[in-house]
Amino acid sequence: MVNETSSSSVRTGDSMLLENAFEHIEIEISGAITTVWLARPPVNSVSQAMYREIEAFFSSHDTYVPSTKAIVLAGRGRHFSAGNDLHEFGTLTPENSDERMAEVRAAFFAIQDCPVAVVGAVQGAAVGTGLAIAASCDFVVAADNARFGTPEIGVGIMGGARHLARLVPEPILRWMYLTGEPINVRRLEALGAVLEVTSPEVVVARAREHAGRIVRHSSAAIRMAKRSLNAIELLDLQPGYTFEQGLTRELSGHPDSVEARRATLEQRIPNYSA
Repeated sequence: MVNETSSSSVRTGDSMLLENAFEHIEIEISGAITTVWLARPPVNSVSQAMYREIEAFFSSHDTYVPSTKAIVLAGRGRHFSAGNDLHEFGTLTPENSDERMAEVRAAFFAIQDCPVAVVGAVQGAAVGTGLAIAASCDFVVAADNARFGTPEIGVGIMGGARHLARLVPEPILRWMYLTGEPINVRRLEALGAVLEVTSPEVVVARAREHAGRIVRHSSAAIRMAKRSLNAIELLDLQPGYTFEQGLTRELSGHPDSVEARRATLEQRIPNYSA
């Protein structure tokens, strides 16, 4: 649940930890990059309260971290997220499922629709809800001990297949979903489902390095790019490119767009407003 008290911050080295804002996620700020930690031990299983916190942060991130251009989403401890809190799901019924499922999808959609880039840093289990959270990111860096899976069929629920479709081809998706078995992270890397595989010790650092390549660009351009990518993901080529051209027209009058083009012509580093 979102803490109603005002949040405070504590500086640790080059980072700043936002305190008192949430119970089940932690917010760490370092310049233009914010790291959001799933923090519900021991395996970061997601309760309804945690879904609400995820939705609250990602749908209103400008309120909490207004200078952020990219977010790294990671899990505290050995695992990214081992899925839903099955103790809560044990009480799921046709009568209460609509309200609960609305909170679940609101959390996933808030990550996907976040106007800045979101980079997943996955180690250990990313199964069920954990996989859907990872697949809601713009791309994922994975540890070599990462385990991605959709065990829903084995626990009597549905969901996650459409998110898995963002990562793998249809035959692999169907095998994973119908067997309920995870797939080797190196196979996922070969399929392009994860950007790279590294050791658990450096997976967050590598995700932050990739985020660092993003935040070199202007905030306006990053947000426009994210808006564009989300809109064209399932469009055919011609309507997709037409949509992109419309955003070019919209962005071209922004001072940062003018500065980017001028800096390119003058072969210098651009000086963006944000």
